[in-house]
Amino acid sequence: MPTEIRKTLLHVEDTLIEGGKVAEVPLRMIAALAVIKNPWAGQGFVEDLRPGIHDCAPGLGELLTKMILDVAGSGEAVEGYGKSAVVGVNGEVEHASALIHTLRFGNHYREAVGAKSYLAFCNTRGGADAPVMIPLMDKNDGGRRSHYLTIQLSVADAPGPDEIIVALGASIGGRPHHRIGDRYQDLKELGHDVENPAAIKA
Repeated sequence: MPTEIRKTLLHVEDTLIEGGKVAEVPLRMIAALAVIKNPWAGQGFVEDLRPGIHDCAPGLGELLTKMILDVAGSGEAVEGYGKSAVVGVNGEVEHASALIHTLRFGNHYREAVGAKSYLAFCNTRGGADAPVMIPLMDKNDGGRRSHYLTIQLSVADAPGPDEIIVALGASIGGRPHHRIGDRYQDLKELGHDVENPAAIKA
């Protein structure tokens, strides 16, 4: 891989009890992270980010996808998915965005899990131990609120000033005891045409 990876991390979280009630189906959330050297570090303002994107994004997408699937067991098992990046304080938020907002990164994951929805995302800047927030949504149904989830974690020594944390997240299942319905119910009650794609985005 043409990028310098300092470390990778795998986070697995199982929720067995929520609201004092045992979950009928436990929720498993998985995060795969890579701490990499910022490919644009020390170069000042870089106008064309594409060479760095092409060098780094495909390999990161492939690596992190494999880490997720090794835990999930298969792409079919993944129900919710998302991505995130945190750039160190010497970098631009655009550097974090560049590595995750490209099909060269996301398509590895999207195709591996057979998804239709766009990947929920977060891109921020911070110092070591900054929160890594990975929002999730249903991989095939953007209106399925049960799978609106967020994985939150941090890496004690990352990102360094000239590093970027790049992450993928997954859920097997949705929120235990979810009971707020889906977006379609609201749209129908508000008089919108649920079959109209434009209405779904309202």
